[in-house]
Amino acid sequence: EQHGELHGLARTRSFTQDDAHIFCTPQQVKSEFIQVIHLVRHICSVFGFTDYQVQIALRDPHKPQAYIGSQEQWTQAEKAIQEAVQETALPAKSIEGEAAFYGPKLDFIVQDAWGRAWQLGTVQLDHQLPQRFGLTYTTETNQKETPIIIHRAPFGSLERFLSILLEHTAGKLPLWLLPQHLALLPIAESHISYAQEIHHHLTQAHIRAQVDTRPEKIGRKIRDAEMDKIPYMLLIGDQEVTHKTLALRQQGKGDQGSITLPALIQKMQPQITFPSSPSSFS
Repeated sequence: EQHGELHGLARTRSFTQDDAHIFCTPQQVKSEFIQVIHLVRHICSVFGFTDYQVQIALRDPHKPQAYIGSQEQWTQAEKAIQEAVQETALPAKSIEGEAAFYGPKLDFIVQDAWGRAWQLGTVQLDHQLPQRFGLTYTTETNQKETPIIIHRAPFGSLERFLSILLEHTAGKLPLWLLPQHLALLPIAESHISYAQEIHHHLTQAHIRAQVDTRPEKIGRKIRDAEMDKIPYMLLIGDQEVTHKTLALRQQGKGDQGSITLPALIQKMQPQITFPSSPSSFS
């Protein structure tokens, strides 16, 4: 972005894009495009974005000089996107004049906490770059043909995606995404050893936890963990050390009672696993 246009993580001076390029034949364009649509929709679902808009960005028919490529290529590309959208039953509206200069695209628009619309995921068709780079593939009849590129970026700008996700979740990210799943809060110094033992077992179960060894009162430790939006806390005192149990507390919900370590691991493991991809593109 240029000077004066910077805006938090939504508009940064430079950004990271999860851009990938699928090289395919004209016959493969629609099916590949459909697979990418499934991918983007899955990502929106995984992160809890259910209220988003989709627009088919077409060229402006009154400004042909603004685009490169032949009329035939643009007609084929726009038709392929529209058919892919129809076959996936994706609610979308067509917007003229929003296409890239090299081809039409499909944009996923998400609103932030202020109701402002931002483009995140995008899928674009490109006849031009393969042609300009002189790219070819050999057909089944031993002929040289030029491939078509599908640019796909399910997240778009990763910085912008993160900013909207943080607002959307109010900082309460999905458990599998958090850097810390759980805080171990020993009440006194004598309880630290047992807390560290529990930490070792949690680490082996791929649960990300930290032991708060600060010489603070337990109320302060709980408050700090709550403010840091750590989903789970384990309070460890004399009773927990004696009976080899754990006092579970959940962020925003308070005490959840006593629990054993195996029961805790069984409870948390489904939540720390990234949701599986749909079979359509796995």
